[in-house]
Amino acid sequence: MSDGLDVALLIGAAVLLVAVGAVRLSTRLGVPSLLVYLALGVAIGESGLGIDFENAELTRVLGFCALIVIIAEGGLTARWATLRPVLGESATLATVGVLISSVVVGVAVYVAFDEDWRVALLYGAVLSSTDAAAVFATLRRLRLPPRLVATLEAESGMNDAPAVLLVVLLSSTPVGGGHPWWYEVLVVAYELVAGAAIGFVVGMAGKWGLRRAALPSAGLYPIAAVGLTVLAYAAGAVAHASGFLAVYVAGVVLGNARLPHRQAILGFADGLAWLAQIGLFVLLGLLASPERLDEAVLPAIVAGLALVLLARPLSVVVSATPFRVGLRDQAFLSWAGLRGAVPIVLATVPLSAQVPGATRLFDVVFVLVVIFTLVQASTLGPVARLLGITAPAEAAEIRVETAPLDRMQADLLQLEVPPGSRLAGVHLDELRLPVGAAVTLVLRDGVGFVPRPDTRLKVGDSLLIVATAQVRDATERRLRAVSRRGRLARWFSEYGDDRDA
Repeated sequence: MSDGLDVALLIGAAVLLVAVGAVRLSTRLGVPSLLVYLALGVAIGESGLGIDFENAELTRVLGFCALIVIIAEGGLTARWATLRPVLGESATLATVGVLISSVVVGVAVYVAFDEDWRVALLYGAVLSSTDAAAVFATLRRLRLPPRLVATLEAESGMNDAPAVLLVVLLSSTPVGGGHPWWYEVLVVAYELVAGAAIGFVVGMAGKWGLRRAALPSAGLYPIAAVGLTVLAYAAGAVAHASGFLAVYVAGVVLGNARLPHRQAILGFADGLAWLAQIGLFVLLGLLASPERLDEAVLPAIVAGLALVLLARPLSVVVSATPFRVGLRDQAFLSWAGLRGAVPIVLATVPLSAQVPGATRLFDVVFVLVVIFTLVQASTLGPVARLLGITAPAEAAEIRVETAPLDRMQADLLQLEVPPGSRLAGVHLDELRLPVGAAVTLVLRDGVGFVPRPDTRLKVGDSLLIVATAQVRDATERRLRAVSRRGRLARWFSEYGDDRDA
């Protein structure tokens, strides 16, 4: 028993360290890290080191636990000022878009493979949700307009809930059986509304409590914040509401509150999310059986093409057009609907329920995620440049331990001057940052220095900017404006507001 535990710890620690090191390698190669983690799982599985793991129920339970942490981190790091303008289109994509995608893919699978309607719709429901981990990890490396990134991140944080409800419903009730369709629609509506309400209540209560609590250690605040998001999920599940939506809403409320040790909370949540991603993807790779995957390649390609070329674009057009989202942004939204661990986890639901055809469904989804994640994630940058929607330089919050900044209610921002940015050649005083924001350090050619008002920015410069909470948004808008128009931004009535984007 002791020897077996020691070997398990040895393998687990080795896999974890290799996975952490693989993040840097995958970033350099432009390969999504989730594929590396899946490959690690396959490598230590039955066809590699020989670990035989076929427990779909355990994978489903652990997968849901990992998704709670990943979605919580997405909510905690989502800024309400960025999220609010895109809430309408994101919520529509996460609900109406999921339904449209499920039906379109379901019809395509039914026609192409003559599957039972229940299994065909399960394909659509499982593949309807974009993956929060894949979206967060990929988009944050790209230079895109904040509104577009916020739309995709909010959608991926919210659409897990409707997708889970559809998959569970189809896994437990055959098409045409059980309750009338209108009853099921009302149940889904209740679960979504109640889940959002529970998440809001838990978030507000946690915000009130953490602000007034005098915990004896700073390390307890991150634990409490993450614990509150888990509480939101559990409360939603007990109330037969959407726990995943409750987690995201609670995370957004807490993440946008001025909590003690906020930066420590975000850093802790980020680390937990990475750990959850690694464990989840490795576990899913371990569950896969490579000898069966060959037969799933053709169905995966057919279902993936139906998803990428038909279902996702139609979902985006129907969901985004009423909100006057431009055609170029719609095209990018259609291509950027990344799939990852979520569809594979959802595929374990019918597998654990022993739905006929569920094993083939799991294999097809696994292969589809690997192929299309590799293709889509590696081409997001070129597609954005082709569509002309790249942002030359954006300010982004750095998650570092900055307790003094917390006490002063300030944030630390980073700005880089890439090739082609109109920030190059601008003097520091020409940035005209609002009162309460200041450039404190410039890193140039590996050497840092404190800039003067007449310091001229150059390509490759990295700037550290301290901004109070009151002027944080105005500072980012101004920096975006100068990055687009240069020192003459105001002459073009360009202030970096959303209307200028």
